[in-house]
Amino acid sequence: MSDVLFANALADLSLPRLEPGTVWLVGAGPGDPGLLTLHALNGLRQADVVVYDALVGDVVLGFARPDALREFAGKRGGLPSPKQRDISERLIELALAGHRVLRLKGGDPFVFGRGGEEALALAAAGIPFRVVPGITAGIGGLAYAAIPATTRDTNRAVILATGHSAGGAVDTNDWAALARTGLPIILYMGMTFLDGIAAGLIEGGLSPETPVAIVTDATSARQRILITTLQRAKVDARERGLGAPAIVAIGEIVRLHDVLAPYAITLEDLA
Repeated sequence: MSDVLFANALADLSLPRLEPGTVWLVGAGPGDPGLLTLHALNGLRQADVVVYDALVGDVVLGFARPDALREFAGKRGGLPSPKQRDISERLIELALAGHRVLRLKGGDPFVFGRGGEEALALAAAGIPFRVVPGITAGIGGLAYAAIPATTRDTNRAVILATGHSAGGAVDTNDWAALARTGLPIILYMGMTFLDGIAAGLIEGGLSPETPVAIVTDATSARQRILITTLQRAKVDARERGLGAPAIVAIGEIVRLHDVLAPYAITLEDLA
C-alpha cells in the first residue's frame, strides 16, 4: 500500500476528536513505540496538555503536538513521587480550564495503571473522559520474550497480580492462596518483595524449582530476560543486576521460552 493510500485509509477511520474540557486516559503500551494504538496517536496529535508517567518513552512522547504542554507525573517505587490525589486533581483542574487533556500511561490505564482511580475522580467532578486501552506489559512484554501468556496445553487461565498493595507488600497468605490455584502468575511491580512473594508461593504448594522468567525494560532495546527458578529468582536477579521496571512470570508457561526463543524474530532482527 502506498503512503497516499495509507493516509487515505487512516482518514476514512473517522478517528474521534479530543474535545476541550475533556480528558483521555491513554495507554502507551509497554515500551516499543510500534505498539502504540491509532487512537493513542490521534489523541497525542490533538492534546493541549500531556500528563505522562515515568515509563512513557521519549519517542512516544515525541508524537505529541510540538506546542503541547508536557507535565511529568511519574510514580516510581521508593522514590519521591506525586501523590495520586494530586495527579487526579491536576487532571480535573486542566479540564475545567478548557484544555484538551491526555493522561499518558505506560501499558494499559486500567491494568495496575491507576487509571481506574483517575476515572473515578473525573466522574465525581463531572469531567467527561475517554479510555484508550494499551497493550499491558504483562502480555506484550512476555510476548516479546517468547513466552505466551496462555496455551491450551499449559493453562486455561492466568493470574495478573501486583507485588504491592495500597499500603505496601501483599500479605504472604495471599500468595499462598494464589499458589493453590495452580495457574501461571504474571507479576507486576514485584521485584522489591520478590523474596517474600516466592516464600508465600512455596508455602502455598509451588515447587521451589517452578520456572520463573524476569523480563526487564520489556519491548525496548534494553530488554533483558532471565530464566530462573522460584527459589533462586531474587538472588539470580541481584547477581545479574536486574531491577525495576520488570515483569515476572511464574509457572509452566516459562518453559516455552527455550522452545520458542531460538526462532522468534525480534525487532533487532528486522533492523
